[in-house]
Amino acid sequence: MKIQTAYSPLPEAAEAAAAIGREISNSPRLVVFFASSRHEPAAIARAMQAAFPDATVVGCTTAGEIAAGRMLKGSVVAMGFSAEAIAGVQVQLVRHPATPGQVDAALARFEDQLGVRMNDLDHTRYVGLVLIDGLSRSEERVMDRLGDLTNVAFIGGSAGDDLKFERTHVFSGGEAHTDAALLVLLEPAAPFEILKTQSFEALGATLQVSEADAEQREVVSFNGKPACQAYAEAVGVAPEAASEAFMRNPVGLMVGGEPFVRSPQQVKGDRMAFYCNVLEGMELQVLRSGPIVADTRAALAGKVAEMGGVAGVLNFNCILRTLDLEAKGEADAYGALFADVPTVGFSTYGEAYLGHINQTATMLLFR
Repeated sequence: MKIQTAYSPLPEAAEAAAAIGREISNSPRLVVFFASSRHEPAAIARAMQAAFPDATVVGCTTAGEIAAGRMLKGSVVAMGFSAEAIAGVQVQLVRHPATPGQVDAALARFEDQLGVRMNDLDHTRYVGLVLIDGLSRSEERVMDRLGDLTNVAFIGGSAGDDLKFERTHVFSGGEAHTDAALLVLLEPAAPFEILKTQSFEALGATLQVSEADAEQREVVSFNGKPACQAYAEAVGVAPEAASEAFMRNPVGLMVGGEPFVRSPQQVKGDRMAFYCNVLEGMELQVLRSGPIVADTRAALAGKVAEMGGVAGVLNFNCILRTLDLEAKGEADAYGALFADVPTVGFSTYGEAYLGHINQTATMLLFR
């Protein structure tokens, strides 16, 4: 098979990696893996590279994993791509990605390797993966520069650490890195598609950002009113109950009638802190949550039918979606959506596609 998946719940890094190595037997050119932070990051990075010494091996830590039609915790999941699936792969590690110029330098190195300007790459032939330290607050800078410098779509997510919010890692070449982003430029050997899905509809209430502290990801005021007050009025709750509405009523930047979700994190006095940047002047719509399982089933089935079947799916699923599914007792039903489609993925601290977003699943599908 040109794409194979595997997972291991074994607690020892070397044993988990060896078990995955026995399952992925297609002499992979590329291995993408996602590992719970229960594994010591340097150990699992070394072990996975050792299990696939002739492959490019990349990945990150998680807040939960997806494989074999299940939502997992404490595991390592992996997808192996043979040369029949991936014609070419290039990797760049971006250290200190919040520092200006770092992403530009990484793309320049891609250009040196390929002999082609990034803006001249055929976006129908190439696609990018992006994995980012989920505590670095660098996602917006990385995604903005990628959008400025190339037409190739980059999709991925922010690494997690099982909700400890202490330290997250990305993996490349047998090493674990913090305060880093990983850019993986792929040339798939067969057609590919991107699927972005979220289960929200706009309520028709607009919140315009009057004042914001972008560095801290905080909104000071909406519509000229203190942020918490304006948000509470829009969702119909008292200001002291505003945080109780965050999960079901985030806000979204509407693009072509589709929301790009920004999730509130906490109330800080009259301010609201978010999981991603909300900039002054943005017009945001208050959203209402819908059925995640049903919406994802329909979106996935539609894309699979459009492609005429798929050989593999990388699924970057927001941790807030995972928590919502768990609260509703629907995590097993969500995992089962991927039982018949070779899939690995993880619960992220943010999703990447045309920017940094929340409460979304971004998926890369390979034919």
